[in-house]
Amino acid sequence: MMKKKLSVFNILTSIVLGLLTIFFIFPFYWIMTGAFKSQPDTIVIPPQWWPTAPTLENFERLIVQNPALKWLWNSIFISTATMLLVCLTSALAGYVLAKKRFYGQKLLFTIFIAAMALPKQVVLVPLVRIVNFMGIHDTLAAVILPLVGWPFGVFLMKQFSENVPTELLESAKIDGSGEIRTFVSIVFPIVKPGFAALAIFTFINTWNDYFMQLVMLSSRENLTVSLGVATMQAEMATNYGLIMAGAALAAVPIVTVFLLFQKSFTQGITMGAVKG
Repeated sequence: MMKKKLSVFNILTSIVLGLLTIFFIFPFYWIMTGAFKSQPDTIVIPPQWWPTAPTLENFERLIVQNPALKWLWNSIFISTATMLLVCLTSALAGYVLAKKRFYGQKLLFTIFIAAMALPKQVVLVPLVRIVNFMGIHDTLAAVILPLVGWPFGVFLMKQFSENVPTELLESAKIDGSGEIRTFVSIVFPIVKPGFAALAIFTFINTWNDYFMQLVMLSSRENLTVSLGVATMQAEMATNYGLIMAGAALAAVPIVTVFLLFQKSFTQGITMGAVKG
């Protein structure tokens, strides 16, 4: 086996990647260690790089004095429900746009592409008016429903559906297979990598969608964990240990999900990049 030759470029690349890794991991490390520090230890100068007297006081106050577990459940429910609805609607819509021919098909797809370029703030006022009209403001549904028709999801699933062989669809039609059975038995196994990537991407995006949650939710019981942590920021004094405990509670689930399913995520994105 030939040894890989070291070059100046490879060495510099390794150094840069190592520095970037430290740069991005350090905030997470600081939050996790700060969650186990007392308030005086979090503001001491010079800072403690590791808690000398670890304590669970911050987590106890977070759970006892604040509905942190309810906030966590709200975040999990919103992210999971949005993920399921987005993946289902995007997979069906992408398949129809890719393999069905109907009047206005190209115009409809162009609208989806144009919608991807619109910032969320542009459509926020109409969304709020619609949510108020439906009478679901300050409910979890007010956050879930506006995210269902995600243009990026439709675009991604259309790109994967383009690679479904038309011959297979025609054979299934000749055999008398209905649309639903054709989609489940033939289309879905082919677009499954894209479906998995979209599921992970939607879950992470929804979990971190602070702005939409801030506008749609107001009562303390309906807050998500990110909003709940923000409410613990006091005007005159701030308990940094308590806030770091809340941030750790918010970060651990999403980091765990990504680490468990990162293979499916990267595989789906990679395959989508080489689709025609």
